[in-house]
Amino acid sequence: MTQSKTLAVLSVVLLAVAGWIYVGLLASEPASGAGEALGPGASFIDRLAPGPGTAHAILEAVCRPSLDASAHAGIGGAAADLILVFVMWSGMALAMMLPTIVPAVITYAQIAESARRQGEHVAPSQLFVAGYGLVWLGFAAAASLLQWVLTRAALLDPGTASASGIFSAAVFLGAGVYQLSALKQACVTVCQRPFPFFFANWTTSMAGLFRLGVRHGVYCLGCCWAMMLVMFAVGVMNLVWMAALGATMAMEKISSTTRFSRAIGLILLGIGLSIAVSSLLTYWPFGAGQMRSAVT
Repeated sequence: MTQSKTLAVLSVVLLAVAGWIYVGLLASEPASGAGEALGPGASFIDRLAPGPGTAHAILEAVCRPSLDASAHAGIGGAAADLILVFVMWSGMALAMMLPTIVPAVITYAQIAESARRQGEHVAPSQLFVAGYGLVWLGFAAAASLLQWVLTRAALLDPGTASASGIFSAAVFLGAGVYQLSALKQACVTVCQRPFPFFFANWTTSMAGLFRLGVRHGVYCLGCCWAMMLVMFAVGVMNLVWMAALGATMAMEKISSTTRFSRAIGLILLGIGLSIAVSSLLTYWPFGAGQMRSAVT
């Protein structure tokens, strides 16, 4: 691998690793005893900043973002919590989505290297990654607001876990249906074929490459947003599902057809149906109060 390709891939890998370190810190098991009251990440907080103090308070806030209305007072506190949740979703986006762009970054580096040998000036691939990342930061902002709405509607508990089997089933079913849609197939096809994408939209300007990263990020968002939202059904900080979904989305983009995407759609539909049936049977026979509890 040439130096340009190595640097391009290394920049993506380092950002992805940073994202995984952060979400690992968020989802880590708390220390025993009094530490359990602090929530996820408490054991790391105690090690990094032992004892009370400003450093400990900052780490505690960053490592356990919550939208629990009882956890803050006033609009300022709510805004601070929302910002921390945005940081959480940004870390998740870095961890889950950056690895899926590696084939596109390598493809650009190869084309750029060829153009450079012919005397063309080419922009650094980091601009493409920056444009791509900006799209997913936008998704992180939207997901943070959605989490706020779902928490207020009591569909998510303050610990970011689903509070309703019917809600979880609906998320899985919606993701499964989208996986089988024409829009999903069109977006994943672009993501699977980075060379035609760059060939048709080639640019040598820095601003142009940044815009190209944004454009590719939009295709990637169209490909992956529904599976990202599955995290609301399984627990926003569920590392097992986070890794599984990240690997699934990466495999989608290195596949040569859309069959794998359709197969994942059928699996998601099956999971959603099983959750729905299980939730409905739990409240059978349906009483008004029981059905209301099942939904909320």
